[in-house]
Amino acid sequence: MNTYSNVATRNQYSNGDLVTQHVDLVKRIAHHLAARLPATVDVNDLLQSGMVGLLEAAGNFDASRGASFETYAGIRIRGAMLDDIRKHDWTPRSVHHKYRQVTDAMHAVEGETGRAATAEEVAEHMGIGIDEYHKILADSACSRLFSFEETIEEPTLQHKPPSSDAPLPDQELYRSQFRERLAGSIDQLPEREQLVLSLYYERELNLKEIGAVLDVSESRVCQIHGQAVMRLRAAAKNW
Repeated sequence: MNTYSNVATRNQYSNGDLVTQHVDLVKRIAHHLAARLPATVDVNDLLQSGMVGLLEAAGNFDASRGASFETYAGIRIRGAMLDDIRKHDWTPRSVHHKYRQVTDAMHAVEGETGRAATAEEVAEHMGIGIDEYHKILADSACSRLFSFEETIEEPTLQHKPPSSDAPLPDQELYRSQFRERLAGSIDQLPEREQLVLSLYYERELNLKEIGAVLDVSESRVCQIHGQAVMRLRAAAKNW
């Protein structure tokens, strides 16, 4: 709280007003993340870490840089929540290991064929059956490994976002280039995977609602989402 007090004098806006007016933003982001996490993750913990992110955003925001406060705060709030999830990672080591095997296999297959690998091709490359492959997706789909926000932010997680009084142009350029490559990779995804990502992250539908749109089960949507993010992470090996 002392840090927040120190930076408050640098902001032309009332930080208290900014925080009060954007509490609902913290709630919305927290519930959106919680919708795909297991019940062991308490949404109240996400709300708490999100409020820390909101306080930091209010303390560092500079309207003269052009960005809206909601956009700037959203990045800081999500980052704070993801950091908290990462610190309390409950994912078994075996899930991490199988996840890496799948992304390696997917990267290898797509390197050979020059197109998006099918589930059957990845399973064959790994020497497992399609049912086991789907089980790996199911085991991993709700873990932090499949956080699309983390996929986007991962290359810069070890750096704090530039503060209003200390911009880092090279870091901003790197983020911009990474996002361009990510957008290009999303365009190369199979159509159904693109649709799931769009419905989930742009339209903010939950898995059950997406299942209704696609006329498939919620677990199937989870698999499609997980496979899409695995494919993006495999593509990132070439970046």
